[in-house]
Amino acid sequence: METAPTSTPDDGTFVNRMLNHIEKVGNKLPDPAMLFLISLIVVWILSAIFSGMSFDDIDPRSGQPIQIINLLSGSAMATFLSNMVTIFTSFAPLGIVLVAMLGIGVADEAGYFNTSIKLMMARTPKTLMTPMIVLVGLLSHSAVDAGYVLVIPLGGIIFYAVGRHPLAGIAAAFAGVSGGFSANPLPGALDPLLQGFTQPAAQLIDASVLVNPLGNYFFTAISSVLIIGLGWAITDLIIEPRLNRSTPVDRDAEDAPEMSVIGPKERKAFWAATVTMLAGVVVMVLVVLPADSPMRDASGSLNSFSAPIMRSIVPLIFLLFLIPGVVFGYVVGKFRTSKDMVDAMTKAMEGMAYYIVMAFFCSLFVYAFGNSNIGALLALKGASLLQALAFPGGVTIVGIIFLTAFVNLFVGSASAKWALLAPIFVPMLMQVGISPELTQAAYRVGDSSSNIITPLMPYFPLVVVYCQRYVKKTGIGTLTSIMLPYTAVFIVAWSLFLLLYWAIGLPLGLGASYVYPAM
Repeated sequence: METAPTSTPDDGTFVNRMLNHIEKVGNKLPDPAMLFLISLIVVWILSAIFSGMSFDDIDPRSGQPIQIINLLSGSAMATFLSNMVTIFTSFAPLGIVLVAMLGIGVADEAGYFNTSIKLMMARTPKTLMTPMIVLVGLLSHSAVDAGYVLVIPLGGIIFYAVGRHPLAGIAAAFAGVSGGFSANPLPGALDPLLQGFTQPAAQLIDASVLVNPLGNYFFTAISSVLIIGLGWAITDLIIEPRLNRSTPVDRDAEDAPEMSVIGPKERKAFWAATVTMLAGVVVMVLVVLPADSPMRDASGSLNSFSAPIMRSIVPLIFLLFLIPGVVFGYVVGKFRTSKDMVDAMTKAMEGMAYYIVMAFFCSLFVYAFGNSNIGALLALKGASLLQALAFPGGVTIVGIIFLTAFVNLFVGSASAKWALLAPIFVPMLMQVGISPELTQAAYRVGDSSSNIITPLMPYFPLVVVYCQRYVKKTGIGTLTSIMLPYTAVFIVAWSLFLLLYWAIGLPLGLGASYVYPAM
């Protein structure tokens, strides 16, 4: 992959020199697809080396000493080859991205996004675009991973349309969607998902402990104000000025969106499509409102991870944009036959070709890394070190935040990390008087902050693809250098915010306490 443009001589501050160096070095890395392939080979080799070693660390999933699995053994390699197709097709982000993009592609090709953004820009001051995008990114957490395929590309489109640097818009959206993953004014699927690991971990010490799924809700809701403010300041004061100096936009890029003038026909089509979308939302609300709705889980909850409504988010996004997109296209005259709609979907898939290639190698790496237990060993070693240091409560909480952020560079899934770390962190801190809810809050801060700088996060390559619509030479180093200031500021400021929140004694969430046993 070609390197991104280097900075101009006036980029003389220490921060700019450091970020430019990171970008330069990062863009010398292989293409993301090849990076995952190389990483896969490295995992194979390391698994063979470490499989013959014994470790004292206890795997909380089995209760036995952890064992590295040799992926180069005959049986392991035979299993890998026979399951390769299934490994790829069952890679969760792949289906999410492609299904959502089918519907979004129709709305985009019809011109619905184009018109919607134009109308939105007429209502929203240019100076408030950044916090608005970060806020929408935070709200998207309630829809699981929808923000990655919807909000982040829209951030670039909106900034491009108003004459601002589109990569800054993508960065602001990425910071909200992924960097602020645990900051949300609304409850989301992540709350019960994490609670499902926290409570069993706490019950290793005390079988009577119950953890409310919204045990961190007040903290995460108030944290959204912090993340919006930080994301706004970082984007407008650091990221965009640097991009304007060092990374010119390919204004003639074929894939860059164009913003046409809105005429009477477009306005009519917009309102027809929007009314259709709102009608669909009303129908969905009426379906889920009854206590016996089939979209609720067995206990009647709507926001649990097992509730059908939460598992239907991506198909609903598909329909939410497909149907209004079709309506807009027919009213405005862009779609005259059903083939026009199919062509719009085809064009959307053409734009995803590069991501599909990367997803193939990424899925194989994630499978191998998880099956080898190397990631689990790293997590356990780090937790053991933290436990041995025996720091005071506040220092320990900060240590958990930074250790989680480090582990996140190797184990991208929030649930997979917490499945490993919760049985270690939660009982350990309960023994020194720290509640499971506070430990979980610390984990969420660390997990969110480093999401945006790890190329091994499944959606990271997709964000690189979004950036390449505007700056074709964008590489891993470019995106990492753009997002690193967010990570650095988020993890420091959010950690201090948690300590201050704790010191003041503000409620963490429903039924939550800071201490164990609860007072």
